[in-house]
Amino acid sequence: MAEAGWDDVTYLRKKTPKAAESKSEKAVSQAFRKGEEVDTTKKFTAATNKQKVAAKDTAKLDRETEELKHERVTLDFGRTLQQARTAKGMTQKDLATKINEKPQVVNDYESGRAIPNQAIIGKLERAVGVKLRGKDMGSPLNPPGSKKK
Repeated sequence: MAEAGWDDVTYLRKKTPKAAESKSEKAVSQAFRKGEEVDTTKKFTAATNKQKVAAKDTAKLDRETEELKHERVTLDFGRTLQQARTAKGMTQKDLATKINEKPQVVNDYESGRAIPNQAIIGKLERAVGVKLRGKDMGSPLNPPGSKKK
């Protein structure tokens, strides 16, 4: 039996790389250089914070036979809003700035393309001073605290 000297090093086994090490760029490029087979796959929606829960109403919508659409504001609503805005001498941009919304929002409400949002409608009513909801649409808005006639 030969004796090993102080300068000799003997490796009994080489440890296999961990999963994280084998996926590193260094390990992949080294495998390419050696000519080894490298499997690269792109996972769909990898590293995103999206839940994989289907909507509760998916089956209900699948069973639905009629075409579902969002309710839109009426053209009468849009006409009333436009008349009230022009009576105040405001542009769509001025009105949008006053209610802290984008000018496109005011444009959508006036053209009848908007999905009604009660908070925005309330802001519009206060800004132009005219009721935009209910039977008395187009009548002046009573300021809060005043008695209705």
